[in-house]
Amino acid sequence: MRGYLRRRDFLQGSGAIGGSMLICSIPLDRSAHAAPAKVEVPAIDRLVIREITDNTHDIFLRSAEYPGLAVQRTGFPQAPQGKTLESEWGLALHIESEKGRQTRRYLLDFGFTPDVYANNLALLKIDVSQVDALIISHGHYDHVGGLVGFLEQQRPHLRRDLRLYTGGEDDFCHRFLRNPDGSLTELGAPLDRRRLRALNVEPMLSEAPILIEDHAFTTGIVPRSSIEHVLPNTWVKFGARDGVGCDTEAYGSHHFTSDELAGKPVPDQHWHEHATCFRLGDRGLVVISSCGHAGIINTLRRAQEVSGVEKIYALVGGFHLAPAPTDYLRQVMAELAKFDLEHVLPMHCSGVNFVELAKQEMPDKLVICATGSSFTFTA
Repeated sequence: MRGYLRRRDFLQGSGAIGGSMLICSIPLDRSAHAAPAKVEVPAIDRLVIREITDNTHDIFLRSAEYPGLAVQRTGFPQAPQGKTLESEWGLALHIESEKGRQTRRYLLDFGFTPDVYANNLALLKIDVSQVDALIISHGHYDHVGGLVGFLEQQRPHLRRDLRLYTGGEDDFCHRFLRNPDGSLTELGAPLDRRRLRALNVEPMLSEAPILIEDHAFTTGIVPRSSIEHVLPNTWVKFGARDGVGCDTEAYGSHHFTSDELAGKPVPDQHWHEHATCFRLGDRGLVVISSCGHAGIINTLRRAQEVSGVEKIYALVGGFHLAPAPTDYLRQVMAELAKFDLEHVLPMHCSGVNFVELAKQEMPDKLVICATGSSFTFTA
């Protein structure tokens, strides 16, 4: 039987909310003392992560071999036709996992624009008809901006019962950038459930950790248990406007603050954001933190707690340390070193500052990433 969730498998008390299926309707404790949430995590044999979109594309990066990891690069895939990979501020990944004879494929995040996403999908020859599930890490436009345009173009080629796995209801909120004068500018239109429904894509909301396709698992809400805090970024406004937005009554017993309930713009704490993780044989966990607003140390601890696996083999994705002050960055790096990771693959919002410090502190673990790169992990 396929690994995707069936309606009859949902937890008691779950229900359809605004066109989304709520897998876990019980609000989780957001504190550092949140009760453990365990998931029986299967071990996979092979994992391939391809960067469909990242901030840059460097044709001079070389392929490389590391213990348990092979790195392939893409130069000019179709230079004779006058086409090349495009990069933009955002992140989009294609993931393939193997367990025995089973193969699962996922699209995780969709970059900023559908045009760049479509261009790169074509040049990288990614067959979307083979994709088993869609995942979004959080509701920022540089991770979801390409989603609806992609679906409108490719929906006939995708599997009929396609599901979109998300974190909490907050994914659908209106988000803003705060201007120097204190005014707010909306950061792209939020995801519109009506458009997803019209495209026969069912969002699957869960603040709790869940399995995806019997291979991957999510961290669910990431408790704040380390020195880390959310670095200044976007503002968020709860509630719907013209049928678009997040529903503060989505959960039976909501966990929103009074300011949030009143629809007052507040600094975004990213409680809806989750990481996507895999257990790679006996090597340990591969944790994909697409943006890491909750903190990469917090995220790694959560992945350990959820899976019961202590060893973190690789940390991949955006770490949101680009805006970090130097002393804070050094503190995070010192905590990261305690995990004794084998590989660190910083993408997107991790920051040149993080990469430069990692070159000093963990040069044997650092792998440079760029649009078009492919990373094959083997157990």
